[in-house]
Formats: sequence, structure tokens, C-alpha cells
Amino acid sequence: MREGSLDAPTRHPIDWQNPDFLNAEKLDAEMRRQFDICHGCRRCFNLCDSFPRLFDLVDDQEDEVEGVDSANFKSVVDACTLCDMCFLTKCPYVPPHEFNIDFPHLMLRYRAAEKANNGVPFFDKQLTETDRNGKLAGGVSGIANWASKRSNGLTRPILEAVADVHKDVELPKYHGKTLRARAKENTPKINTNAPAHGRKAAIYATCFANYNNPDIGTAAINVLAHNGVDTEVVYPGCCGMPQLEQGDIARVAEKAKSTAAALRPYIDAGKDIVALVPSCALMMKQEWPLILPDDENIKLLAQATFDISEYVMTIANSEGLAEGLNPIDGPIALHLACHARAQNMGPKGAEMLRAIPDAKVTVVERCSGHGGSWGIKKQNFDIATKFAKQTVKKMAAAQPTHVCSECPLAGKHIVQGMDALGDDAPAIEQSTHPIQILAKAYGF
Repeated sequence: MREGSLDAPTRHPIDWQNPDFLNAEKLDAEMRRQFDICHGCRRCFNLCDSFPRLFDLVDDQEDEVEGVDSANFKSVVDACTLCDMCFLTKCPYVPPHEFNIDFPHLMLRYRAAEKANNGVPFFDKQLTETDRNGKLAGGVSGIANWASKRSNGLTRPILEAVADVHKDVELPKYHGKTLRARAKENTPKINTNAPAHGRKAAIYATCFANYNNPDIGTAAINVLAHNGVDTEVVYPGCCGMPQLEQGDIARVAEKAKSTAAALRPYIDAGKDIVALVPSCALMMKQEWPLILPDDENIKLLAQATFDISEYVMTIANSEGLAEGLNPIDGPIALHLACHARAQNMGPKGAEMLRAIPDAKVTVVERCSGHGGSWGIKKQNFDIATKFAKQTVKKMAAAQPTHVCSECPLAGKHIVQGMDALGDDAPAIEQSTHPIQILAKAYGF
């Protein structure tokens, strides 16, 4: 038997349409098989709370994994955020190793079975309807942002009691004007003297940039226009990551199929597809092709998709960036988001920021603890805060003027953690995406 990590990791398609995928006995047997290998290895003990929970369950039994009650496996699954870091960075037994360990997709399989048997709790499902929520809250953004404000002692306890959203977690704000609407009203002039002039791209807005933080998209549009790229903002719908977290694979497949079909004409027209948030880029590049491996539109989209930081660095490394970058005011602390790392493209956000003259960039490659909608839940927020503690301290130690993360939710959680440090941390009002810092350096 060969040792692990001697070959590049590969992932098998998710066999979610096979009746055995949801078979309780076969799922339990596979859980025990993989958990037994994890228990014998324990390299992932410090990645998230899933592994300490698993090891505690095993250590309390004389028969080790075989002695654990199957009902207790749920606590292990519930602590997983599907960040993919165990698969990508720690596990020596991922395929093509014969042990065939894929812990995140095992957790996904359990959640799919749980959904099939019990459904998804009503308010959990409502929280993940990002397109509907964005449209409704955007129409009354002032009221929505007032009601969701952390300091609102009237509404936040009600939200916690009804929807299980922790009353102290900082929630994203909504904007009355979406990124798509902004882009239609303001089209920047294309820099025809830029080395990359002639490139064309369709910017996939993502639900977060479209409804919650259009400034990310505006920054990307301006940077790309200055670098000669003709862009168009498109948004057929959410990528389905929130539904993937709940095990609703059929819903994700539906979104993948329709979105890939909607984006196909842009690819056929010679346009690159650029996603503004790494979770969405990860879905389009990796998860969708594993869920629907035979869909030609999805295959083509996976090859044509770039994360925004990756796309800027592709331009930098091929044609070269346009002139005009100036130093910015103060040091930058950059958090490398898990879903950016899981794309296996390298630290493109850090490379992009270091293109700014005299930029002082501190990179922190640790968990933010947030995990999408996972970290806002009442039962998870304290654990999320605990796992973010060392990340927050390292970010604060850099004494940054700017705190960045390619994952806006991770950045928000880190800034909240820095605020909790009090006088020991610099005062940062909000986090930014690295593309916003690059836009600032260009003078936008």
C-alpha cells in the first residue's frame, strides 16, 4: 500500500441519483469506514469542530468507532461547514489513494439523507433563499437594515427566537439598488491603451454582490475597464451554495443546469466568466461538474470561469496590468478564504494586492469560523467565534488600516472579532474585498 499525498488529489462525481446514496445502512457503513480512518490519523484535529467531536465520541467507547451510536454522528455532521480544507490541505488519504476519503462530501451525503427523511426546518430554508430575500429586503432596505442591526434590542431577540439567528452576530446589509442596476446606469470607459485591451468578460454578480455589497462589483468593473476589459454584469440566479449546505443536491443541480445554460451564449461569444465571490466560483468550477458531470454547458462553464482575483492576476501574468497603480494609505491584513484556497489556484488575492506599489500585506491563512449561514446560527456562533480567535489576533497584530477577505462574510466576522478585542486592536469599520483595495490604488 502506498502512503498518502503522493499523487495530486482528485474527486469522484457525487453519485446522488443512485438509490444507494440515501440508503441508511450503506450510509452508516460508509460513515464508520471513513470515521475509523480519520480516528486513526487525526491530522485534522484543529481544522474545525467536526473532528474534535468525532474523536471525543470514539475515545469514549471501548470498541472505538464501532461502539459509537449512529445517532451521535449527527453532531459531527452539524459542525461541518463544507469548507473543503480537510480534503485539500490535510488529508493524506483522498483519492486516488485507495482509502478514498472525502469527508466533506460524506457530510453532504448525510445531510442529503437527513433532508430526504426529515426535510429542512422552515426558517433554515428561508434564510438560504438569497434571491428572494435580496429582492424583498432591497425594496425596503432602510427598514431591513434597521431590523437586522446588531444593536437593535427590539428586533434581534425576536429574530433569534424565531429564526435561530444569534442576536450578537453581525448580519449583511441590503442595498436598494442592485449591482446589475448600477452597472446599467454607469458604464466606465474602456482603456484602449491597456495591454489587455480586447478581452471581454461577463461578470457573474453573485447574490452577495448583487444585493448586499454592490461596491465589490463596481470596483471590479472599474479595474477591468481600466485594464481594457469590456464587461457586462449578468446574474441568472444564486449558485446554490446555501442549498448545498443543507443537502438539497437536487435544487443545486437545478440551479446549475439553468445558470450554465444562461451563461453559455456569453462563452460562445468569447467572453470569460468572472465570479465576484469565491464560494460561487468554487461551485461553478468544481461542485457543479461533480453533481452533473455529463452536462456540456456545465463542463464548458467550469473551464471558462475565473475568480475575480484570479482573473486580474491572469491579466497581470499574460498581458500585464495597466499603469496607474499608486500606494495606498497603510498596511493591509488579508484573510485567505477557505473557498478561495479550495479552488487550488494559489493566493491570488495576496498576489494582486502586492502589485500595488509599496504595499505592506500580511496574509493570514486560517479559518474565519463563519462558514456561510452556519456561523450565524445560535448554536454555532460561539464555536465560530472560538475558531476565529487566532485568525482575529493575527490580523489585529498587523495593525492594519485595511482588513480584507475575498469572502465578504468571513471578513465581516473577522472585523466583529477585532472589535471585541477592544483597545488591543485597530479600529476597523468594515472589511473589504481585495479588488476594492486595487480599485482604490487605481484612484477609483
